[in-house]
Amino acid sequence: MAEARSAWITGIGIVSCLGEGIDAHWDGLNAASPQADTTTFAPYIVHPLSPLELDKQIPKKGDQRQMEPWQRIGTYAAGLALDSAGVKGQADILSHMDMIVAAGGGERDASVDSIVMSGLPKAADPDAYLNERLMSDLRPTLFLAQLSNLLAGNISIVHGVTGSSRTFMGEEAAGVDAVRIALSRIAGGQSDIALVGGAHNGERKDLLMLYEFGGFNQKDRFAPVWDRGSAGGFALGSLGAFLVLESPEHARARGAKPFAALRTVLSDNVKRAPGSVTRTLGRMWDSLAPRIDPAHVAVMSGATGASPATVEERDFLAGHPDIAVRAPGSHVGHAPEPQFPFNVALAAVAVSRGNLFPPADTTGVERPMDRSVKQVVVTGVGHWRGEGMALVEPAA
Repeated sequence: MAEARSAWITGIGIVSCLGEGIDAHWDGLNAASPQADTTTFAPYIVHPLSPLELDKQIPKKGDQRQMEPWQRIGTYAAGLALDSAGVKGQADILSHMDMIVAAGGGERDASVDSIVMSGLPKAADPDAYLNERLMSDLRPTLFLAQLSNLLAGNISIVHGVTGSSRTFMGEEAAGVDAVRIALSRIAGGQSDIALVGGAHNGERKDLLMLYEFGGFNQKDRFAPVWDRGSAGGFALGSLGAFLVLESPEHARARGAKPFAALRTVLSDNVKRAPGSVTRTLGRMWDSLAPRIDPAHVAVMSGATGASPATVEERDFLAGHPDIAVRAPGSHVGHAPEPQFPFNVALAAVAVSRGNLFPPADTTGVERPMDRSVKQVVVTGVGHWRGEGMALVEPAA
C-alpha cells in the first residue's frame, strides 16, 4: 500500500452514455434516473456510448479509421482532458508530459471470426483452410490493433504527448495502479505532469460472451448496482476517462486552477475468499481515517453489481452508515480499466462544486447528503480480483 501523497487534478476528460465532458455528466447524474439498453444485446444489458463528433478531438479521418472503437474513445477522452487542463497544443508541456494508460487487449474482428469458424468444419483440410483464411481475411493491422499500448501510441500521434509512456493491463486493478503510479511519480519528483486514464468499448458481442462464461453479466432486467443482490452481475459500459495530474509547483507556474487534490491511492490484490473484500476495504479505510472528516466526506464507489464483490463492499459500507455513498456504475455501466479514473474524476468534480448528485437506488445504500462535500473516498473493487481506494480533497 502507498503512503499519503499529493498531486493536483488540473484536467478532466470523460465520455460515456451520459455524453462528453463534466457538465453533461453532472447533469445526467443529477437527473437520478439511470437507464441502459436492454434490447440491442438482449438478454445482456449495456450502457452504449453517446454519439461523439470525433473530428473535434481526432481531426484526421485517417487516424479515426485506423483505430478500433476503444482507441477512439480513449483518444477522444484524452483530448478533452488536455483541453480541460489548458495544455492542448502546448508542445513545451506535452513534450515532457508522462502518460499512463489502463487498457484491455483490444478487439476482435467479429465478422472475420464468424466466417472462419463457419467454414472450418466444412473444410477438406482444416489446417490449410485456417492458414489461408488467416493470411487473406485478416486485415494487416488486426494484431496490431489488439496491442494494448496502441491507445497510448494514438494519443501521442494525435495529441503530441511525448513524454514517457506506460500501459497497464489487468481489468479494474490496472485502472487503480495507473492512477497510483502517476501520483507516486509526481510525489517522488520523477514527473511534473501526467496524463492518466483508460478506455473501454462495452458494445462487443465477443466481450459479453467471455464475461458470460464467468457468469458476470447482468441479464434480462436493468437495476442499479445495489439492487442486484447476490445473483447480480454488471452491465458493461462504453467509457473513456483521462485525468491530468500535476505537481502543485508545476501547476502554479503556468497559472493552472485545480479541480481538487489527489492525496493518496491505495491498492491491494487479495485472494478472494468469503469476507476478504470487506476486510481489505476496512484496512484501507483505517489507513485513511486520520485524514477523513466524517461530517463532510462521501464515498464514490466503483461497485460493479457483480456478486460476491459488490455484496461484500456493501457490507463494508454498512459499517459507515452516516456517510453518503454513490455508485456511478448504475448510470454509466461498468468499464473495467477506466472505471477507477472515471470515479476519481467525478470525485474531483464533487469536491470542486462542494456537493453530491442525488441517490439512484431503492435499497437505502445511497442516501441524501445535506452537508457540503469536502472529501471523497473513491473505492474500486474488481469483479474478480483487485481492490483500490483513493482520497480526493480540495487543493491547498
